[in-house]
Parts: sequence; structure tokens; C-alpha cells
Amino acid sequence: MLEPTDLTARATEALLTTFGTEATVVGRAPGRVNLIGEHTDYNAGLVLPVALPHATYAAAAPRTDGVIRIASAQEPEPFTGHVDELGPEIEGWPAYVAGVLWTLREAGLEVDGLDMYLESSVPLGAGLSSSASVECATAVAALGVAGRALDEDLRRSVVAAGIRAEAEVAKAPTGGMDQTVAVFAETGGALLIDFDSGEHRNVPLALGDRTILVTDTRVKHQLTDGGYAARRAQCEKAAADLGLRSLREAALEQVETLADDVVRRRARHIVTEIARVEPTVTALGSGDRAAIGELFAASHASMRDDFEISVPELDLAVSTAVTSGADGARMTGGGFGGSIVSILPADAVEPVTAAIDKAFAEAGHNPPGHLIATPAAGASWASA
Repeated sequence: MLEPTDLTARATEALLTTFGTEATVVGRAPGRVNLIGEHTDYNAGLVLPVALPHATYAAAAPRTDGVIRIASAQEPEPFTGHVDELGPEIEGWPAYVAGVLWTLREAGLEVDGLDMYLESSVPLGAGLSSSASVECATAVAALGVAGRALDEDLRRSVVAAGIRAEAEVAKAPTGGMDQTVAVFAETGGALLIDFDSGEHRNVPLALGDRTILVTDTRVKHQLTDGGYAARRAQCEKAAADLGLRSLREAALEQVETLADDVVRRRARHIVTEIARVEPTVTALGSGDRAAIGELFAASHASMRDDFEISVPELDLAVSTAVTSGADGARMTGGGFGGSIVSILPADAVEPVTAAIDKAFAEAGHNPPGHLIATPAAGASWASA
């Protein structure tokens, strides 16, 4: 079981070892697991993620020469550049870090030279938004170096900078859920985000004796490999063919009139998935375990059959979790690998994880990983 770790000390010590620099601030931003509402953010829909206790920590200190030096425990080579030379052509892992510094500056926010070192406990490639965690930790650390308090407007700027860096620099056309929950999440709750109105609110979770379990299949997914972009393009085509601004405005009856079978199925997933979000909020609030199970099952089937973003390992993990005691389970994240999320009794965590481990071994899959998703707070920075 992967446990969350406060990596503040490790990041500050690594900054000193790597660059000979004493950290002045440490930024922190969490990963996330989405309870329901998959691929609905870029369709102006609803999503219901929670922030993980697993997070990225960015130790940083100012420089007076405009030089940017960034290193990460998860990457072999550091990045070195100058604030005046940052731009959208940054490639590789620095796109998520130096790219955010560029988008902050493009938005008129003060970012000067700095040294930074990143440590993270968010599993990479697991569909738990490690990239947005890095982006937002970087942004709040840079703003902390500048002495900026994170008020509402500045938090929104951090979200916007992360979205723009991911889309324009990292070339991953995601919808904004990950950065929003990484910044605005509150301890103990999920974040209901409406991407039509732009509003979000905390949703207290009446979990009682229940636990949110995340199982990483260890099938690595990449948001830049074309599958995600293809799904987004198909959704946009569906909306255009229906003469709508987005699929948020579509009724299921309209979707079924689409001539192209693939486009029709993609749109069907989006419309039905959006419709599942608010009932899930209600079920989680009232502790309706049967409803949670039905909603999660319908969501996973929709992603597997209509949106076609599941893989055999995800399907096996979901079915095993449910037959072994979970109230409900579904794949979570962008798909093509990554993780599932289950809601289950706390005393069922051990037998469910053991059953999934056994099922994977018998199927010849690599061993999965597991973590408990205790809903955590969003991004912040503190003096080192």
C-alpha cells in the first residue's frame, strides 16, 4: 500500500545538495482521483474529483540573474534556462515546470529567476494527475518566492497557468479538472466542478465506515499519445453535427440520431456520464451504497464500451473489486491504462487488494499498486 509522505525536508535538502541553494519556500499540490465524470470537463460537463494526500513538493529559492534551474527526483537531467527565453517550445518533462513559469509570466504574474527541486509521491502514469500536481506545485512555489498570498483570484490564475502549460507546452489537450481540484480541493470533501458555469463547490463525503481505494494497474497511460486527443475531437464533432456549443447541451435522444457510429457512442458516453454525476453526489451524501454501486458500474461500462478507453487490466481490477466486497468500482482518469477507484468498507480493503493482486498474478499481469484516497486539501506554499 503506497502511503503519502511529507516530502518537504527531502525537497529542501535536495535543493541544497543539487544547486547549493537554501530553499525559502516549499509549494505543495496534490494528485487526484476522480470519483465520477470522465472526459466530461472538456465537454462543459460535471466532474467529482477528490484530492489525494499524495502530492508534489517544490522547494524553491529566488535568484537575481534571471536564471531558472529546476531538478526533480523523478527525472535524470535538470533544466536550466532564463526567464526571458521561456516559451511554448519547451519539450519533455520541463514542459510541465518551466512551461508553467512561462504561462504565469504570460498572464502578467511576476516570476523571476529561481532554483527549484521537486519531489513527488503521486504515482506517475497512473491516471492520478501527477502532471497537474507538478504544474500547480511549481506555480504556487514560484508565487511563494515572490511573496504572493494565494487569494481566490491568484488560485484561479494558477489553474489557468497549469491548463495552458499542459495544452500549449506539453501538448496534452486536457480539460482543466486536474488543475482545478489540485488548487481548490478541501480536506474531507470532493469537489463538484461545473465546466459550463465555471463554478465549483466542496461536497462533504458521508463515508462513515467506507474508504476510497485506488488501484494502479501499472499500465502506464500517456495523454500525449493521440488517444485522448482523438476522443476530444470526436466529442467536438458530435456537438458540431448536432449544432450545439457542447455536448453539455445535448439530450440522449439527439445523440442517438448521429449517423457516425463511433461519434454517436462517444457522445452517448458523455451525455450519460454527465447525468451520473449529481446522483453520485446524492448517493455519497446519503450513504446509499446500492446507488453508488449502480452508478459506478454504469460509468465503467460506458467508458469500456462507448468511449473505448479501458484495458483488460482495468476491467479485471473493477470486476474483482466488486466481487470481493466493494460497494462499487470503476476506472478513473483519462484511460488507456492507469487506475480504478473503489468505495468499500474499511475492513474490506485487505481482502479486496489481496484478491486483485491474486487475479493479476493469475492473468499474468504485472503486480498492481494500491493507495487509500483520504480527501486532502488543495495547493499551498509555506516558508521553508
